[in-house]
Amino acid sequence: MKFGIIFANSGPWAYPEFAAAMGELAEGFGIESLWTVEHTVVPAGYGSEYPYSKSGRMPGPEEVPIPDPLVWLAWVAARTTTVRLGTGILILPQRNPVTLAKEVATLDVLSKGRVLLGVGVGWLKEEFDILGIPFDERGPRTDEAIAALRELWTSDEAEFHGRFFDFARAKSYPKPAQEGGVPVVVGGHSVAAARRAGRLGDGFFPAGADLDSVAPLLDEMRRAAREAGRDPDSIEITCGGAKDAETVGRYADLGVARMVIRPPAFEPDGLRSGLERFAEDVISKAPPG
Repeated sequence: MKFGIIFANSGPWAYPEFAAAMGELAEGFGIESLWTVEHTVVPAGYGSEYPYSKSGRMPGPEEVPIPDPLVWLAWVAARTTTVRLGTGILILPQRNPVTLAKEVATLDVLSKGRVLLGVGVGWLKEEFDILGIPFDERGPRTDEAIAALRELWTSDEAEFHGRFFDFARAKSYPKPAQEGGVPVVVGGHSVAAARRAGRLGDGFFPAGADLDSVAPLLDEMRRAAREAGRDPDSIEITCGGAKDAETVGRYADLGVARMVIRPPAFEPDGLRSGLERFAEDVISKAPPG
């Protein structure tokens, strides 16, 4: 089992000294990956329901710093050597895939092949409204963007013709350091997300799914993969909820390869002691992976 930290870039971890400490301490205590969250803006008084809490609101006030995930990861990459650099998630339908392909490939080259591109369709309609992107089109835009990214990462002269994105003879360099391009991890705990992961993902990240709900989602993902002629076992599964070694073992039995936790504190000394306990109580007792 591999372990990561999600919400790695939010709140106090947005700032340079804390961000560097996050990366350095993660590597020191056996954390395999860091996962950033994203909102370009948080609309004041938003009415959309946040899908990962019972309150329907994001953790913390609307003014919590949420830096750009790729810029933050570039800073951390320069201060680390082994930790994987994940977006968990980047709101893909809000991005132009031609620009994003260059940004992600650049980060992958500079980090020597450590990037994991977690993507999702988004939930905050008011944010889409501010950006001028139709909220109801976010699903098909995401599907097209994934295909366009892979074309730009792997072809000498990329060509793509879709409903939302259309280009030809596009030379996008540098190519990612990882052979075949950066792994695309599809996030979301809906049936649609599970099926998208099965059809298109290198990984699946049902972040909000607990043990009772994750198994049906994994079944749906695997069914969609088989229908698309893909090997379901090739899709790496990441989940939250690593409370103790016993729980981790139950997720492992479902085929989960990586589990993520939130930062156990809001400052470096607390993070150090929290990760030390987690390494002793959970990581050391987890199934190998």
